Amino acid sequence: MSRLTLSPFERPASVERVKPRRGIVYLALFLALLLFTPVLSVIISAIGTGSGAGAALMETVLPRYIANTLVLVILVGIGVFVIGTGAAWLVTMCRFPGRAILEWALVLPLAIPAYVMAYAYTDFLQHPGPVQNLLRDVTGWGPRDYWFPNIRSVEGAALMFTLVLYPYVYLLGRAAFLKQSVAAFDVGRTLGRTPWLSFVTIAVPLARPGLAAGVALALMETLADFGTVAHFSVETFTTGIYRAWFSMGDRIAAAQLSVGLLAFVILVIALERAQRGGARFDAGRKYEDLRYFKLKGWRAVGAILFCLTPLFFGFILPIIILINLSMIGGHDLFGPRYIQLALNTFTLAGMSAVLAVAIALVIAYAQRLQPGRLTVAASRISSLGYAMPGSIIAVGLLIPLTTFDNTLDAWMRATFGVSTGLLLTGTIAALIFSYLVRFMAVALSTVEAGLAKITLSMDDAARTLGATAGGAMRRVHLPMMQGCSLTAAMIVFVDVTKELPATLIMRPFNFDTLAIQAYRLASDERLAAASTPSLAIVAVGLIPVIFLSRQIAKSRPGSE
Repeated sequence: MSRLTLSPFERPASVERVKPRRGIVYLALFLALLLFTPVLSVIISAIGTGSGAGAALMETVLPRYIANTLVLVILVGIGVFVIGTGAAWLVTMCRFPGRAILEWALVLPLAIPAYVMAYAYTDFLQHPGPVQNLLRDVTGWGPRDYWFPNIRSVEGAALMFTLVLYPYVYLLGRAAFLKQSVAAFDVGRTLGRTPWLSFVTIAVPLARPGLAAGVALALMETLADFGTVAHFSVETFTTGIYRAWFSMGDRIAAAQLSVGLLAFVILVIALERAQRGGARFDAGRKYEDLRYFKLKGWRAVGAILFCLTPLFFGFILPIIILINLSMIGGHDLFGPRYIQLALNTFTLAGMSAVLAVAIALVIAYAQRLQPGRLTVAASRISSLGYAMPGSIIAVGLLIPLTTFDNTLDAWMRATFGVSTGLLLTGTIAALIFSYLVRFMAVALSTVEAGLAKITLSMDDAARTLGATAGGAMRRVHLPMMQGCSLTAAMIVFVDVTKELPATLIMRPFNFDTLAIQAYRLASDERLAAASTPSLAIVAVGLIPVIFLSRQIAKSRPGSE
C-alpha cells in the first residue's frame, strides 16, 4: 500500500488500516529467547540427581525456605504499596510545607543497596551499638534486664527491603498520578468526593498499572536478594542456593532451588498482570494544570510526617551511620582508586540502562502491534531473570559462553592452527548481558505500563495520516513515553550500580566496581572501611535519581 500524502487541510474519505510489519515481532522473539538462555541453562542443569548432602538440604529446610520467602513477600508488598502510593499521592496532588523538597528526596533510598542498609542498621542496633548503649546508660539496666527487637530477623529483613524499595512504587505511582485526567477529579468533586475518597476511588484505580508494576518490581528484587538475608541469617531460597552451590558443591541442587525461586517470580508476575488486567486509560485533559488539595493544620503535619518517616529511616539515618563509620576507619573517598572504581561502575550502569530500555521498547511495542501468544510469551520470559540471583544468572550464562568459546577455539586450532582463546567469557559485553537478563523486568514493566496509558485511537489516527508503525512509535509514542523511559533507564542504572554477585563472577580480570570493593571489605568484617565504597555507591546513584525525579515533575505543566 502506498503511503498517503495529505496537506494540512485534507482528510481522506476512506483509509485502509496499515498492517504493522512483522519484523519487529521476530526481533522481539529473538531478543526474548536470547535473554532466556541463562535461565534455560539453569533449568536444564536442574534435571538430574544431586548429591546426598544436597538432597538432604532440600528435604529438611525447604519448608523453611518457602515460609520465610512468603513472609518477606507479604510484608514487603504491603509496606512498599502503602508507603509508595501514599507518598506519591501526597506530593503530587497535595500542597503542604516542605513538599517541594520531599517530592525529589523521597527517591533517595533507591540509591542505597539493601545489604548496605543491613550493615548500617546492624551496627546501629546491635547489643554493643549506640542505641542499646544509650538505653543502658539512661535506664541503668544490665544486658539481661530488658527486651530489644532483633533486627537480624525476617521482620528486620522485610523492613530493610521496604525502606529501600518503596521508591519503585513511588516513582511509577507519581508518574501515573501526574498523567491522570483532570475531568475525573472534577466529576468526583461534583459528586462530593473528599480528597481521601478521591484518592481511594479515583486516583488509585486509574494508577493501577503503574502501582502494580512498582510492587512487582520490589517483590522480585526481594526474592533475588542475597546480601541482606545472608547478613541477617534469614533462610530463603537465595541463601539455600548459595549454600548448595558454593558450600556443598552441588550444582544440581542449587539449580533445583533456583527453579523453585522461579516459581515464586512467575507467581508475582502473574499477580501483577492480573491486577493490571487489559485495562487502558484515557488520560483525558491531562495537559491542564492539576487542581491540588491544600493541606493545613494537623493534615499538613500528618502529610509531612508520613513522607519524612521513610526518608529519614531509609536514607538520612543510614547515611549518618555510614559517614560516622567512614570517619572512624574509612578510606580516601576521592583517591584515584575510588575514582577508577566509580568510572567503571558508571560505564557499566550507563551502557546497561540504554540497552535495557531499547530492548524493552522493542518487546513492548511488538506486543502492542500484534498482541498474541508469541509476543505475550516474549514479554513474560524476558522478565524471568529478575528474581534469579545474580550469581546463578552468571553461571547460567557462563555455560553457553564457555561452550561457544571452547568450540570455536578448537575449530580454529584444527582448521587454521590459531587459538582464539576466550572471546566472550570474562568480557564487559558478557557482564552487560548478564545485567540485561537480571534487570530486563525493570525496564519492560515500566515501559509496558507507560505504553498502556496511550490509547489505541492515537495509533489509528497516526496510521490514518500515513504513518508507518515505526513512524508512529518515533513521532507519537516515544515523546509521550519520555517520562516512563527515563524512569526505566534510571532504575536500571541504579540497580546495576548496586549489583554484586553477577559482577563478582562475570567481570573482566582486574576490573572492579564499587560494589565489589564494599563486599570484599565487609566480608572481612571491616565494616568501617566498607562504609567508604558504600557511600560512593550512594553518590554515584544520587545524581541520576534526583534527575529522574525532576524530569517526571516536568512531564506535566503546572506540576511543580
